[in-house]
Amino acid sequence: MSRTDDVLKLHRLAHSGGSAALLEWLSTRLGGWTGVVDAAQGGGPEAAVRGAAELTARGVRSAVLHDPGSATLLFALDGGRALAAVLERPHHPDAATLLADAAVPLALVLRAEEAGRREDRAALAESRAREAVLHLLMNGRLSTAHQIAEALGPSLPEPMRMYVVECRTGQRTEVGRLCEELTAGRAWIVRCPVYVRHLIVLVPAGPAAVSADHDPLAAALVAVAPDSTVGVSGELRLREAPAAYSQAFHALAVARERGERHARFGPGPELVLAAHEAGAGWAEALLAPLHAYEPRRPQDPGGQELRATAHAWLNFTSHARRLLKIHRNTLAARLRLVEGLLGLDLARLGDQAALSLALRLTPGAWRGNGAAAVAAPGLDAVLRDPRVTAWARAQLSALSGPDAPSGARATVRAWLAHDAQLGPAAAALGVSVPGARKRLTRIEVLLERSLLQSPSARYDLWLAHRAEELTGGHKQ
Repeated sequence: MSRTDDVLKLHRLAHSGGSAALLEWLSTRLGGWTGVVDAAQGGGPEAAVRGAAELTARGVRSAVLHDPGSATLLFALDGGRALAAVLERPHHPDAATLLADAAVPLALVLRAEEAGRREDRAALAESRAREAVLHLLMNGRLSTAHQIAEALGPSLPEPMRMYVVECRTGQRTEVGRLCEELTAGRAWIVRCPVYVRHLIVLVPAGPAAVSADHDPLAAALVAVAPDSTVGVSGELRLREAPAAYSQAFHALAVARERGERHARFGPGPELVLAAHEAGAGWAEALLAPLHAYEPRRPQDPGGQELRATAHAWLNFTSHARRLLKIHRNTLAARLRLVEGLLGLDLARLGDQAALSLALRLTPGAWRGNGAAAVAAPGLDAVLRDPRVTAWARAQLSALSGPDAPSGARATVRAWLAHDAQLGPAAAALGVSVPGARKRLTRIEVLLERSLLQSPSARYDLWLAHRAEELTGGHKQ
């Protein structure tokens, strides 16, 4: 092979396979170890590292070190690094020429790879910063969220609609670009930290944004990305971001079953509004031990962090560890602590529902007093309130309406009675697990709420059924 052929091969390898392919070919061609060494950090045989240090100290561009039975050939690159080859003697006669020719494309490809790694780190840092803004919004820390968002751009929209876009794995970058184009750069886009196929998009709300039956942005997005599915919230303020996310997520469950692949959240009665007056004292009393908790060690989570953990777990179950960036064992330990502080059994759907309602009724830190907490009613008293019973009737009416599939109410009751576990519920109903899942999927469309995937409406359904039981309602 001529020198020209070698040079062409080196440049092709650098272009197509990068530094790793180029060094592997050199090693095979020369019959010895070939690599990049750093005078300060090492990264190769001792002789090669020693030679790189000599190159740097003497300010020369190449050198040969002779050891018994071997020779180390070095060519300086940049930043104290060198291309080195450790070869047995006698070595390939053209080794020095080949290494000298390789040094130029290798230096170029190393710089390109480093630039790529810097770009990847910058993209990761921006993604994490956007995720942090979402986390701040979900926890009501609007001022800090605005400050970070302004640095990243664009500004957070106020008021806004939230879109949850579900797309194929690995397609989020492309779909995010489409969202940016379709909104003329006004959308604030973040990758969902929990579901790897989801994008969360905040779009400025306006009078023409969503009509009664159609969402132009969702329709346009599905048209250009036909594998995508889109759920859209109502028009809300940024302080209502948690509610907006739940709405968009519920709409997404409906959209999956529609031919147009997008859906707007179906408005309905809100439990928090119905229960606020009757339930605020109960919620404060229930959560008082959590909000008052002080950890023994500075590194342990305090009451507010435990509250955030409980809220994340209720919304995302075991996936909450992705949102919180903690190990599953840490998540389990925190939940056990919450259970102990509040006297709850979080394996039971009823206790999960009670905690979910209490957290929603107290969006900030607890500011009650001991006397109010002692005098607070129990959950059943809250659920007997006429406003809550009216909410429960409205919530459950669709299960008995003309559009309800056969056995809808019985299916939901069995599912709730078995702590929203498909296997036991299917056995109680005398159907297979896929059969029970199919029934619940049809009911999701009927209720326009997500049931099988979290955030789920199962807590509100349990509370609605309990309110109905307390008033001697439907017995079927």
